Amino acid sequence: MSSQASHSRQLRLSAANDVSAKPSLSTHISPSSRREGCEVSDTSDADGLMDIILPLLDRGREVAEQVYQASLGPLRVLTSKSAQKAYLGTFLFTIASLGLLAISSTAYGLFYWKYLPDVSVERVIYLQFSNGSHPHGTTSLSNALTSFQPYDITLHLHLPRTPANLGAGNFMLALTLLGPTITNPSTNAKSFTYVESRRSAILTYNSRMVDTASTLSGLPWYVLGWKTESEVLKVPMFEGVIFKRGKGELPERVELVVEADEKMQFYEVGVKVVARFGGLRWIMYHYRILSFLIFTAVFWTSSMTSTLLAWLLLASYYPSPSQPPKKEEQDPTSPLIKSEPEEDTNDPSLTEGLSDTSRTFPTIGRYPKPLHFTAAGRSDANATDVKQEEDLPL
Repeated sequence: MSSQASHSRQLRLSAANDVSAKPSLSTHISPSSRREGCEVSDTSDADGLMDIILPLLDRGREVAEQVYQASLGPLRVLTSKSAQKAYLGTFLFTIASLGLLAISSTAYGLFYWKYLPDVSVERVIYLQFSNGSHPHGTTSLSNALTSFQPYDITLHLHLPRTPANLGAGNFMLALTLLGPTITNPSTNAKSFTYVESRRSAILTYNSRMVDTASTLSGLPWYVLGWKTESEVLKVPMFEGVIFKRGKGELPERVELVVEADEKMQFYEVGVKVVARFGGLRWIMYHYRILSFLIFTAVFWTSSMTSTLLAWLLLASYYPSPSQPPKKEEQDPTSPLIKSEPEEDTNDPSLTEGLSDTSRTFPTIGRYPKPLHFTAAGRSDANATDVKQEEDLPL
């Protein structure tokens, strides 16, 4: 009985050992299997994530490139060759316009100074008094007159109201315009006379009562020296006198002779020549600013037009070297690509210096088949002994 009990106890222990051994085996194998499963799942998840991220990155890169190109668009337009040519043309046009405007303004100034004569010319005549002759005097005009220009010539006589001048009554004034002096060896020097005028003059008459009242009313001014007992006579001698054009046709001197029965006294004698403008000279003198603007604009427009025509003429004769050459018209039937002569592949000179051994070269990428080189002159039947090289690991 005891032997049976011990035998049954051993059977139970061996069964328990078998049962306990099975879980230990399962626990020994499961960690590796779990790691492999985790690695596979992690790899698949990473690949899926990269498949999502990479297109997004490519799309973002494309959008950034498009934004960058769009931002560079205006800058490229502003810095393009056509824009640079436009800038250069605008700069040259502005410089030429300003230069021609300055030249036009200067030209109008010179035209004004040359075309318009002096408005007024005043000269003082110093009279000469001698026994047996009338007071007379001469003054120079110094080429102050212009041809075909009407002039008004007036004498200004400043005389004191002395009893001698008042008693002279009417007296004569003879004004002569003289040309250049002509020297003749046989005769004395003589001046050419252009025109002569004789006019009478007289001091203003005042009765004794009026004269006394005027003197008494102005006595303080006479005492202070602010007023004198004198009178200025303005005697017009010529009205609208015109001189011809040509050398020696303009007067150079003025001569005055005072013819009076009494010996007269003078403070000062002068002659005033005033130009009587008409037509264009009248407009240029009375409307200076408007005339300046109009004539400067006309001069500037004509100069710019002439410059532009000259530029176009030179450009037509001398074309710019930067222009691309003209393309010759191509026959549509002719081939667009130049045909090269075919080479003879069996020509031994082409393979001279190359090895006779056939080789196979490994490939990478999307070309799975290796490249095979067969030496010229060998058939595929003889290429069975070609040494196959191992593919290099990627």
